[in-house]
Amino acid sequence: MQDDLGAVVDLPARVRRVVSIVPSLTEAIAATDASLLVGATDWCSHPGDLEVTRVRGTKNPDLELILELAPDVVIANAEENRAADLDALRAGGLAVWVTAPTTVPQSLDSLERMLGAVTGEAPNWLDEAREVWSTPYAGPRRRALIPIWRRPWMALGRDTFAGDLLQRLGIDNALGQSPERYPKIELTQLPEYELVVLPDEPYPFSAEDGPEAFDVPAYPVSGRHLTWYGPSLVTARALLIEQLT
Repeated sequence: MQDDLGAVVDLPARVRRVVSIVPSLTEAIAATDASLLVGATDWCSHPGDLEVTRVRGTKNPDLELILELAPDVVIANAEENRAADLDALRAGGLAVWVTAPTTVPQSLDSLERMLGAVTGEAPNWLDEAREVWSTPYAGPRRRALIPIWRRPWMALGRDTFAGDLLQRLGIDNALGQSPERYPKIELTQLPEYELVVLPDEPYPFSAEDGPEAFDVPAYPVSGRHLTWYGPSLVTARALLIEQLT
């Protein structure tokens, strides 16, 4: 079986033990077959009642602990996790499945491929998510700045999942043509934009932290629904439309 990077991943006929080091994919596996999960990161917050061994963060996973858990496969992401850590896990004899979608359709296909390989099924929630995102947006369009950090300020640039998702809600990224995916920005040196989208992760933007820096309407939104691909995609469209109105 091949992951999103085209790497052949040698899995047993039936996967019984999974470590996920990507929060959105932890949620996707838990919503499909939670009994498979034996390890997840400290940042894997959904579902809230998940009881598994915690293996630190996405950028600094406890490699020795993961090896001790002896999973049949480690689920990772090309952007969230460091290649050196994934290589170390492979060198330790573990199978590693890497996802790498940058659009909503790619994420749905990636989830179907990964879940099929790991759980042996395509869950109902994935079909629901496909249905939710199957209708093209046909309303008026707006141009937005989408910060993801401050001190220093950083924002979404080109070829990002969140940028593609917003585009499907009628919101075009003012920095969509940036040469970088997550450029550092100077607020006084930006192209024109009509609104600001402020996700509450990775930086915890809120109504009290972020909007005051801008002279245009700024909307705090759910970072999980904007940047995670998994069961949250079922409700993300309706929720984000509401939050951006």
